[in-house]
Amino acid sequence: MPDEAPANIADAYKAAFRGHPAGVAVITAEGPDGPTGLTASSVASVAIDPPVLVFSLSTKSGSAGVVLGAPVFVVHLVDSLGIGLAKRFAATGSPAADDPIWGTLPSGDRYLPSAASALRCRPLSTTPIGSSTVVVAEVLDIVVGLERGEPLVYHNREFHSLTDRSRLS
Repeated sequence: MPDEAPANIADAYKAAFRGHPAGVAVITAEGPDGPTGLTASSVASVAIDPPVLVFSLSTKSGSAGVVLGAPVFVVHLVDSLGIGLAKRFAATGSPAADDPIWGTLPSGDRYLPSAASALRCRPLSTTPIGSSTVVVAEVLDIVVGLERGEPLVYHNREFHSLTDRSRLS
């Protein structure tokens, strides 16, 4: 028997995307009170030449507000080895500036060296849409980590890793 239909389009939209897995990233920026960040599942590649990515943030306050106001931010692509990062930045409050979780890029920007990859970006455009803001950003520098875990995805409000056993072809 099919599940009960969602009450409205917003509920149906949420239900549809709960079943659509997405990659996991942590986006960080330097704010007036030090570094901050948040976990996002909306990061996607847009172009290679120049390298451009896109993501959306659902608020303009807290860490999202700092990222939206920053001239430069770092998008960290997270794999299964970085599940701790994903969970830590999904919670309220970011690690303090002197926390050993942070490293420094050659540019002087702070980043998370334990992430699978770190992409230093500058915003090209921001577009408010309802309670969210879509950010299109140019990638300026990339640091690819040496250790690689399994791909990490966010699906049905939980983190999952993809293994060779999950391959269908």
